[in-house]
Amino acid sequence: MTTDNAQLTRYLDVFPSWLRTLGEDAGALGAVVGKPEEDEETRRLVASGLNYIFKSLDLIPDGIDDLGFCDDAFVIRVASALACEANPAVKDGVVGRLADDAKQVEEFLGEDYARLVTYVRGLKKGAARGRTVEDILTDESMRASFLAEVTAWAKDYQVPSFTRDVKTLIKLKAFLSAKLA
Repeated sequence: MTTDNAQLTRYLDVFPSWLRTLGEDAGALGAVVGKPEEDEETRRLVASGLNYIFKSLDLIPDGIDDLGFCDDAFVIRVASALACEANPAVKDGVVGRLADDAKQVEEFLGEDYARLVTYVRGLKKGAARGRTVEDILTDESMRASFLAEVTAWAKDYQVPSFTRDVKTLIKLKAFLSAKLA
């Protein structure tokens, strides 16, 4: 095993744990979006990360074994980190916890992390299932529908497999690097 591979092995426990909690994390972030008293930029960034989960053309298609939901777990962490940068008051709770995890995404992706951050920032302007982040924040019925969908997704989420093999991590990194290019 090369030094790079040895450094990668620590993620063989981290990433599967993120996949195990992805449904719970999404549900908790949905609660943040549903709080009108929460800072608007925080809600916008969190909503963009959650809306990404419903994109039909995301960075890694959900059906790809071992990798399909890793991008979702990464995106909500980066969106949370951006929310904490915009509003440090949200460091307590789920947004702060996920923001702290984003440091590991940065370490894992290296130079590709900046491109992932740019991609996540762009999600504020994108749409999924016909709804934009602006729609979610400004239209009460759209927000209620979105939050119901997030809750249902979180409840029905099935933890995918993640083969604890360095080759899985190498494949994940290569896939994201190619997609973020």
